[in-house]
Amino acid sequence: MRTAKLVALSLLLLFATTTALAADPPSDPRKLTKPGKYVTSVEAYEMWHQNPSTVHIIDVRAPEEYAVLGHPAMAANLPFMLWTGVFDAQRRMYPLAPNHGFVAEVARRFKPGDTLLLMCRSGHRSAPAVNALAEAGFINVYSVIDGFEGDPVADRASPDFGKRIRNGWRNEPLPWTTELDPALVYTPAK
Repeated sequence: MRTAKLVALSLLLLFATTTALAADPPSDPRKLTKPGKYVTSVEAYEMWHQNPSTVHIIDVRAPEEYAVLGHPAMAANLPFMLWTGVFDAQRRMYPLAPNHGFVAEVARRFKPGDTLLLMCRSGHRSAPAVNALAEAGFINVYSVIDGFEGDPVADRASPDFGKRIRNGWRNEPLPWTTELDPALVYTPAK
């Protein structure tokens, strides 16, 4: 009887902790996911810090972003999209292309029941990445809605208008680095 009570209490505490660390759905429709599981960067760090053996942070940005701009110190880089290296003059940008091996790479490293916290720059790539994993059978996948760099300042009167300094992993500040750990960098299966 005592064991049953301890199990019930443990489950209740686990549910309360998970519920307490669930962010509200984002107002930006590009950040919405089918599973509807969201965390902020601070909540993601807390979830990982409480259980680093079963909670995994995945940085879905391109390897170039991960390496040059920095990344959470414990995050594996499994890009949802890859840099093409071809400049698009009309759009004035270097576009990204889908990484068709993304789901297979995640499945190679993690189990469908693992807690996966997906992060990109601002939440716009992590949302479709979460959807792709959910469709592949991953059941506990969250989008980090403020991403690594955070959201831009929206006040046009501010001298910081457009700068990504409002929230996000790097701005909180949470542990991040530009050092590359061979166990965490993107190395596609051959």
